Amino acid sequence: MSDDLSKRRPQDASKINLSEQWEIDYWCRKFGCTEARLRAAVKAVGNSSAAVEKYLNK
Repeated sequence: MSDDLSKRRPQDASKINLSEQWEIDYWCRKFGCTEARLRAAVKAVGNSSAAVEKYLNK
């Protein structure tokens, strides 16, 4: 079954999935950052959206 591309937000908003471009776009808009910065944050602190948000707001 393919993904529903009409979704506006991830089903599990506590985790960031970097495998789907629409999720990357969602998180970049939410955090106001670039894809590169988002990927660096996930690499640094893991895929927890709370941890990434805290890291980006330092």
